[in-house]
Amino acid sequence: MHGAASTAQLFLGLSPLAVSLTVFVLTYAAIVTEKINRSIVALLGAGLMIFSGVLQQSEAVAGIDFNTISLLTGMMVLVAITQKSGVFQYVAVSVAKWVKADPWGLLVMLSVITAVFSALLDNVTTVLLVVPVALLITDSLRVSPYPYLFSIIFASNIGGTTTLIGDPPNIMIGSAVGLTFSDFVVNLAPVAAVIFILTLITIYLIWGRKMRASPEDRAQVMAFDARAAITDPRLLKQSLTVIGVVIAGFVMAHHIGQEPGTIAMFGAALLLLLRVFGKDSEEQSHETHRTWAEVEWVTIFFFVGLFVVVAGVEKGGALDLLAGKLLELTGGDFPTTAITILWVSAIFSAVVDNIPFVATMIPVIQKMGAVFGAEQLRTLWWALALGACLGGNGSLVGASANLVVAGFAERAGQPIRFLPFMLLAFPLMLASIAVSSVYLYLRYL
Repeated sequence: MHGAASTAQLFLGLSPLAVSLTVFVLTYAAIVTEKINRSIVALLGAGLMIFSGVLQQSEAVAGIDFNTISLLTGMMVLVAITQKSGVFQYVAVSVAKWVKADPWGLLVMLSVITAVFSALLDNVTTVLLVVPVALLITDSLRVSPYPYLFSIIFASNIGGTTTLIGDPPNIMIGSAVGLTFSDFVVNLAPVAAVIFILTLITIYLIWGRKMRASPEDRAQVMAFDARAAITDPRLLKQSLTVIGVVIAGFVMAHHIGQEPGTIAMFGAALLLLLRVFGKDSEEQSHETHRTWAEVEWVTIFFFVGLFVVVAGVEKGGALDLLAGKLLELTGGDFPTTAITILWVSAIFSAVVDNIPFVATMIPVIQKMGAVFGAEQLRTLWWALALGACLGGNGSLVGASANLVVAGFAERAGQPIRFLPFMLLAFPLMLASIAVSSVYLYLRYL
């Protein structure tokens, strides 16, 4: 350990703190500008941390949170297979018919579905499934898709806030601290439900009252056949059974002594087995390749690189300094510290992606364990989770799910512009953080 740090001093004539911070800032700046794919940037940053001597390879590998990586990969595989059954299109068409193709009713129901799926699957995966269907239905109704896409972004991040697996920041916090699926639901779902309702009311005041569709267009949507969307009933039963078992596993994780990453990967392997069972080896190989190709490897390797970069900053001593400064700023007063973490997390997560921000903050809060007790530390985790997940709504780069929605919108010829989105989204996000402050204060402080 000592050898690695002294190499950095010898190699560049600089302290490990200066080297690690330089690499960290350059990596962050490159991620924010979006000129180069963020997974490439994160892996280059990780390599620089090792080559400059701040970290040895063994320390870099130890810094990667494989529970987070396994959980994300496993859930991506589960969804990639499940969507082939047509269940997500079936749900969307059924909902459209249930609200009699009323534009506002449809927006509410799509938002509810997005929030629920985001809590149970994860918000990036959910928007990948919901957005194409929303675009199809808004196109048939000849209404502007913008309010729908806006509300899907908000619903995905609010819904994702409520569970361990809903939003990558929660996966990272839960994994680092050992918080369970139930812990997240009990502590974060009540405030998320209130914020969700208030957000829908705001969207209604902005757009809802003006939403109209002609009787002919509504009749066309009512003519869609939901049953026809289910292309593989056998796969549907298998998928829903395995996902049900996996979610039960998340809820019981603490009692069965297993990490969520193991449960998700085992579920993915089980569903893959059911998918290829009884097929010849060539068909099995083709199906397995196709499923693995649908995993968002860009996101996975972004995480891998990022964990190493943050491990380098921690080794260099920058996070000890940051924890000290935060405590100095709040005078070590616990309620002030909690509210500060909430607001700082929200504003930073809106400006930069919430994933790198949370990766940086986890060790900072862990260092505060020296000052605050275990129960108080838990409250700080809820403040960080609320700030990071809800702060992701503040801009298009705030959360991975937002960028996925923007990508779909652009391909459909309905681009979401960065500034107009932020002018509306940022104040709405700040309002949700104000509600969260009241909730934190009343419940924990």
